[in-house]
Amino acid sequence: MKFFIINSFRTMVYVAYIAIVVAGIALGLYNRGEFSGELLGLSGTLAQVADFAIFTVGGWIAASLVCGLIVTLLDIRDDINDRLPDARRDD
Repeated sequence: MKFFIINSFRTMVYVAYIAIVVAGIALGLYNRGEFSGELLGLSGTLAQVADFAIFTVGGWIAASLVCGLIVTLLDIRDDINDRLPDARRDD
């Protein structure tokens, strides 16, 4: 049973990582250069490409931070659960 639980957490992190990156890409496509037009003063196709690149990299960074936090918290929880039986023993 522990095998399925561990792999389901791993799958959750993989799916979350891909979903966050895809959300960043979708935002870059949705903006159609408006963000880069206002921020960098670009226009036309160059602004659209810049938006796509900015939001893709932003999505990648956000996914790395969020999924890293998820893995860290799950690892801390696992370490606490491993030590709990030791705390309950009366030697």
